[in-house]
Amino acid sequence: MATVALQAVALIKWFGDGEAKTFAVRDVSFEAYFGEVLYIVGPSGSGKTTLLSIISGILRPNAGQVMVEGQDLWSLSDDAIANFRLDKVGFVFQDYHLFPRLTTAENVAIPLILKKVNWSEALREAAAYLEIVGLGDKTNLPPVKLSGGEQQRVAIARAMVSHPDILIFDEPTASLDGDTGKRIVSFIKEKILNDKRCIIIVTHDSRIFEYADRIMNMEDGEISALRNGGGHEG
Repeated sequence: MATVALQAVALIKWFGDGEAKTFAVRDVSFEAYFGEVLYIVGPSGSGKTTLLSIISGILRPNAGQVMVEGQDLWSLSDDAIANFRLDKVGFVFQDYHLFPRLTTAENVAIPLILKKVNWSEALREAAAYLEIVGLGDKTNLPPVKLSGGEQQRVAIARAMVSHPDILIFDEPTASLDGDTGKRIVSFIKEKILNDKRCIIIVTHDSRIFEYADRIMNMEDGEISALRNGGGHEG
């Protein structure tokens, strides 16, 4: 029986007030498990990115709970939520958010620096993770010298360096051609996923659906379907 990594319970998020009030997430409940790749899919404006922000500790919901290891994330103090993001969640943004004046190793080391790790030790750890993602020979290059797929892998290494239980990707193939996108997602599933890690991917790219274990569809802020993906076994 798979172990629950994260449980969303009756999440609600709205923006604005009165006649301008708009619901982005409406009573959303689901579970994500260790050892699986869960996709959240749907058209623009369906609430996918808002939901991602809520479950990763970035955006506070108006109602509902995000349960991680038996603890309601949004009942914690602001400092504890910040520590949760550092320790438990790795987030790979759609545009990578790499710092252009830093080397790839320095970019990867940032989460460790935030955790007060010694600079030289952080750089050694960053180099080790760049090796894992196949960029061990590019530690001293700035992001501008890398291809889109390579920049994506730098962002993955940075997300991994804190040993998070949950890795969240926002549109990981949006800036990549079809073949590169498939290679990146295949790499994530084969090299990054394990039975102590959960991977959640928001995407509208049907070309990579084959790599999902489960696919959760969203429409108008609600879950409209939940089904097995092409990567599901059994």
